[in-house]
Amino acid sequence: MPFLRRFLRSLPLLVLSPLLLAFAALTFAAIDLLRRMVPARHGAALPACSNAAASVVIPNWNGRDLLEKYLPSVIAALAGNPASEIIVVDNGSSDGSAEFVRGAFPGVRLLELPVNLGFGGGSNEGFRAARNDIVVLLNSDMRVAPDFLAPLLEPFHDPGVFAVSCQIFFSDPAKVREESGLTQGWWQDGSIRVRHRIDPAVDELFPCFYGGGGSCAFDRRKFLELGGFDPLLRPFYLEDTDLGYLAWKRGWKVLYQPRSIVYHEHRGTIGKRFAEDQIQAVLKKNFLLFCWKNVHEWGRLTSHFFFTWAGAVLSVIFGDGQGRPNLAAVWKAFLQLPEAARSRWRALGLARIGDTEALRRPLGGYYRDRFAPMEPSPGPVRVLFVSPYPICPPVHGGGVFMYQTLRELAKLAEVHVVELLDLAEQEKDNQELRDFCASAEWIIRPSGMPKGLGSLTPRAIREFANTDVEWLIHRQIYLRKIDVLQLEYLPMAQYRGVYGRLVSALFEHDIYFQSIGRGLGHMSGIIDEVKARFEYLRALRYELEALPDCDQVQVCTPENRNYLLSFLPDIAPKLRDGMRAGIDTSRYDFRPCGREPLTMLFVGSFRHDPNRIAVDWFVRRVLPLVLEGQPAARLVIAGSDPPPPHIYGGSSAALEMLGYVDDVREPLGRYALFVCPILSGSGVRVKLLEAFAAGIPVVSTFIGAEGLARKDGEVCALADDPAGFAERVLALFEDPEAAAAMARRARSEVEANWDMAVITRRLAASYQALAGEKRKRAAAVTAASGNA
Repeated sequence: MPFLRRFLRSLPLLVLSPLLLAFAALTFAAIDLLRRMVPARHGAALPACSNAAASVVIPNWNGRDLLEKYLPSVIAALAGNPASEIIVVDNGSSDGSAEFVRGAFPGVRLLELPVNLGFGGGSNEGFRAARNDIVVLLNSDMRVAPDFLAPLLEPFHDPGVFAVSCQIFFSDPAKVREESGLTQGWWQDGSIRVRHRIDPAVDELFPCFYGGGGSCAFDRRKFLELGGFDPLLRPFYLEDTDLGYLAWKRGWKVLYQPRSIVYHEHRGTIGKRFAEDQIQAVLKKNFLLFCWKNVHEWGRLTSHFFFTWAGAVLSVIFGDGQGRPNLAAVWKAFLQLPEAARSRWRALGLARIGDTEALRRPLGGYYRDRFAPMEPSPGPVRVLFVSPYPICPPVHGGGVFMYQTLRELAKLAEVHVVELLDLAEQEKDNQELRDFCASAEWIIRPSGMPKGLGSLTPRAIREFANTDVEWLIHRQIYLRKIDVLQLEYLPMAQYRGVYGRLVSALFEHDIYFQSIGRGLGHMSGIIDEVKARFEYLRALRYELEALPDCDQVQVCTPENRNYLLSFLPDIAPKLRDGMRAGIDTSRYDFRPCGREPLTMLFVGSFRHDPNRIAVDWFVRRVLPLVLEGQPAARLVIAGSDPPPPHIYGGSSAALEMLGYVDDVREPLGRYALFVCPILSGSGVRVKLLEAFAAGIPVVSTFIGAEGLARKDGEVCALADDPAGFAERVLALFEDPEAAAAMARRARSEVEANWDMAVITRRLAASYQALAGEKRKRAAAVTAASGNA
């Protein structure tokens, strides 16, 4: 059996590995403690380098055929710049590479090494030999575009730039593109993860995690100050990732230049000389060594050791997996522990910022926040509006709030939209956003349920966790020069960021944990009830941790604001009501009379649990009482995914299911009464605002009318018990004049306090004030640190 063979073969290391990892952890703890005792020596800042010319360094090992094929393109690209030079570093080749270069390309400098120092060692020798301030490092299997050099050198006018990466294409256009030069890095499951982003929308200089060692320009002095490529990671791979991360931690920048184009015959050297299992073994070992050297925050390092051991055990049980460590990698990394300790000591001395900040800065939003020039007080703000749901057409209450806010906000600010769609067919409807917003981008959300049984993160948050969404948000913040990040619904709070100058705002369409809490006791079974209670606890923890991180938290009503303040009194200055929940009253014809008698209307999607619970309660407990008083009464239900009427037994004859309706204003103007028997949820019911605007008299529960009505009969009738609810329905049926008078008062309430144009002007003004305040504070902090 494969498992038994793996287990027996791995048994010695399986027993030994926890001790090896514990010893490594203790070693690094001692190093970190000793390093803190040594006074920091930051030294003078390096001067800006000259970007008039470059030294192109090409490491080579037995790649005569590649040099013959691709070196001419480099020579041609540098022909117009006589101050530039080309250096071929021959790593002890045995195929006549050195003799070939000497004879075929006499204008190329040849640096012959007696032995193979590997990619990193050979490159380091080339940097030391280079005459120019900027060194362009190219793999021997790279063909360059004729105009690749000038745009690659441009960004070095900024003295903070460490490296600039080219845009990479494959030599063979038929091959699937695996690398682009636009690199991304993140922390996951106790290790660094890296990838290349393929994103044609990034068509200007952009931050990236590291510059690929075979297609990147470097500031030579900064490169040598960092120690060059670390031999710890021999024989290949992750040397460039290590160097890029060191540069970010040093406080420097690594950028991607899409106008500098090179073509790569991927693994033209390594792939020909090493088997895939050898390459993977080196990668697994080097990912461990990368963390041992560079990760200095002990929360991360502790998780690294845990996941390393757990991953190695899983590899014994299930076999090797992509990106998962194994026992062989642990053993090989441990054999290099003395080298790793020396490298960690040096890395600690070089670092100016921590791991968390270094992982943030290569992301577009953080890069703009930390480095981009900004006016002290912005003009009309640029807003990135992020929704977890399709906005067009506005088929649910939140959709109405978002759509109508965007309509008004686009008149006052430059608005860009990012949204998640459920289906590709929804793209057509959402094209409308591009008619009145500055831009609109979307991602089709993957189907399926989120994983994470037993996770402390709420299900609703995991459902919308998506690395592509995060990338798109950061890309748009950077490229569109965003000032305000407006997030809709709590699940989007995971993208809130920690910004010094940008504004991060969250609209709590409902208070999630309150909404779940009100639904407890109304679940359809014991299992659903247990799940709901667990989700409530997770939501409570998450929401109360997330909200203080936002610069502004918008809520629907003063009641919502006071409820949150009972948990988080310190966020009072951030909590704002009266800026988001509203409608454009001019879109609704007011019709208090001439309606179909003895009809009741309910509006709501049955995908939303509070709507399902509400209808079930009304049909089973209220409707029979209404029918006793008015046997001809009828309940009309408008909304997507309604249940079949027959599940309600004897009351089904009085039900009419319209399903989804394109324009809710038609039924709002037709039927006699609007019922809102909501028992759970939170926030303001947009359905009530629309009913008030349309002139249809309303009967609601107190929760259903929360924030809109407090007194029974003032703008709507209110009751929480079945008998009281039915009594108010029947009373309005019998007295249409009283019903019409109440409807007029409701319309006046909406026009005075809930008109979208009025409240959106407040929203835009708050953006302006917040952006100015944050920039002023950030400038003061910068000035103070500069004077210190």
